[in-house]
This record gives sequence, C-alpha cells and structure tokens, in this order.
Amino acid sequence: MNKIHFIGGEKGGVGKSVVARVVAQYLIDKSIPFLGFDTDRSHGSLMRFYTDYASPVVVDNYESLDAIVESAVENPEKRVLVDLAAQTHDPLVKWMDDSGVLETAEELGVSFHYWHVMDSGKDSVDLLKKLFDRFGTRLNYVLVLNQLRGDTFDIFYQSGERDRAAEFNARIISIKHLHEPVINKIDAGSTSFWAAKNRSTTEMKGLGLLERQRVKLWLRHAYEQIDTVGI
Repeated sequence: MNKIHFIGGEKGGVGKSVVARVVAQYLIDKSIPFLGFDTDRSHGSLMRFYTDYASPVVVDNYESLDAIVESAVENPEKRVLVDLAAQTHDPLVKWMDDSGVLETAEELGVSFHYWHVMDSGKDSVDLLKKLFDRFGTRLNYVLVLNQLRGDTFDIFYQSGERDRAAEFNARIISIKHLHEPVINKIDAGSTSFWAAKNRSTTEMKGLGLLERQRVKLWLRHAYEQIDTVGI
C-alpha cells in the first residue's frame, strides 16, 4: 500500500514545516520517490524549499484535497507528503468525513499517517487529545517531540494521552533543536537542507564550516529517528 503522510499539529509555531522539510530531505537522500503538497497559501515551506517536488493544495476545497489521494493511487511507487498549515484540522476532518476517505483506504490501496508535531507545552497535548478523540485507531500516528523550545516533555509523558498513544500503536520520535542562527541563514537563502550541509561558505551566504557540521549532525539524528517510523 502507498502511504500518505500528513505533517500537522494544528498549533502554529511548533515547527511543522521544518519537520516536513526534514522528511522531504530524508526521502530525497534515501532515494525514495515522493510527491509533496503544501497547504500554506502565504508562505508554504515545501513550495519554497523543495519546489521541484511540491504542489499547492487548498485545504478547504474538496477537489484540491481529492488530488492528494488520486496522486497516491495513480503513483503507487511514490510516497505522498502533505505539509499542513495551522488551523487546517477542521476542514481536513470535514473532507475526510464527507468523502469517506478513511473507510475506503484499503480499497484504494493507501494508508494514512498523521505526524503530530508537538512542542513541550500543554496546548500540543490538548490538540493531540482532540486528534485521538476524533480518529481513534483509524489513523496511523507519528508523534514528533520537537525540541524547539525545550527538551522536556513531562506534560505529555504525565498525561493520559501518552497511554492512549501506546494503545493506538503511535510511534514517538524526537527532533533536536537546530541552533537558531543556522536555521535563520538556511531560511534566508531559501535552500534545501542538502545544500546547507554540502555547499561552500560563499554559496550559503555565510554558513560557516562548523555551522554546516551542526546541520549534518542534526540531520543525522533526525534521520535515525525517522528510520524507526518505516516511512
């Protein structure tokens, strides 16, 4: 079965787009063909950083969302990666319900995987509860503990949602925090992570030797985490 990966989390500022970019770079580096879809109309990261792989999708337009599933069915050799902007949960759920997407997944030959990107705050846990309440076992979950603002996720681990995650066979991975000046320079150059770790200092607008080394180590750890998911 082909896999459709939604990179979400609903809350803004938790690093969803960075995670989507990391997954895209992982697929490229592992020579896994994929199609990307970007739901952010104003500043979509996949459209900006991985232009050759991504297409825009309007999350409140059924025909546009239909294209995600149709692309997965028509290209079974290619994974599908969808970068979900903040505040897209409700229209996505409505489309799924009205279209019977999850009920026909096996017949279509696709499986749906939701990557819930979380920071260390309570809001992310509350949104995870909302996600679990709505979909239960009907989705495959990857919980991404993004160390954007801290590496302690006690609120999540001490919540009942940790137990529900185990019940739903959710995979849990962590993404380390990348030094802020480094990610800012990468973003300023609108470049891929591959370019960030491989191009020269002059090509990367001031990204120095050790800064590129930090990108390599950060990506290596992220890839080790993604390896456990079975993308």
